[in-house]
Amino acid sequence: MQNKKVAVTNTLEYLQRPRKIDSNYFDHIRLSTLELISFEIKKKGLQGNVAEVGVYKGKFARYINDLFPDRKLYLFDTFEGFDQRDTAEEKAKNYSSATQDFSDTSVISVLKQMPVRDNCIPVKGFFPESAKGIEDSFVLVSLDADLYDPIYAGLNFFFPRLVKGGYILIHDFNNDNYKGARKAVEQFCTEQSLNFVPLPDSGGSAIISK
Repeated sequence: MQNKKVAVTNTLEYLQRPRKIDSNYFDHIRLSTLELISFEIKKKGLQGNVAEVGVYKGKFARYINDLFPDRKLYLFDTFEGFDQRDTAEEKAKNYSSATQDFSDTSVISVLKQMPVRDNCIPVKGFFPESAKGIEDSFVLVSLDADLYDPIYAGLNFFFPRLVKGGYILIHDFNNDNYKGARKAVEQFCTEQSLNFVPLPDSGGSAIISK
């Protein structure tokens, strides 16, 4: 089926189970990838929590919460837009303009989006300083912070805490508007002797698995 130049296939029907994904969400590939990953995590019985860095209004986080309703979901964000400590480096390295305004959000408005909000833990502040003291194990992490510094910091923070078989999703890997995202992934994978898988979703995401 073709809709708005995005190919939608019926391959998930092979799993012979009800779909939980909202087909009206703008990025079918990204959400379907999340759904398939959640299926593998549950099938393997992996134990650990989930997280997102760069929550903004919570539109993607709500699906993480819905697919992992019995796990803690950490929501890392300034909830005030980009931090100047990140944008200064971003501009100096010419990765992006870092001028986008993501300040029109709040912890309260994000939590209202969550289907199982009792398991959501909003962590407001500058990442990774805001993550100090968190030593949970994780099965899935979404890095959607756009800029090089927080994405690279996120990879360094979460990969050691990722359980074997877990996944890290990095948004904007192939987005020319945020060249630092690709640089962060490539640098981290080179340093750790890891591979990544690029996705053909609208944001050009990549996946790292442990």
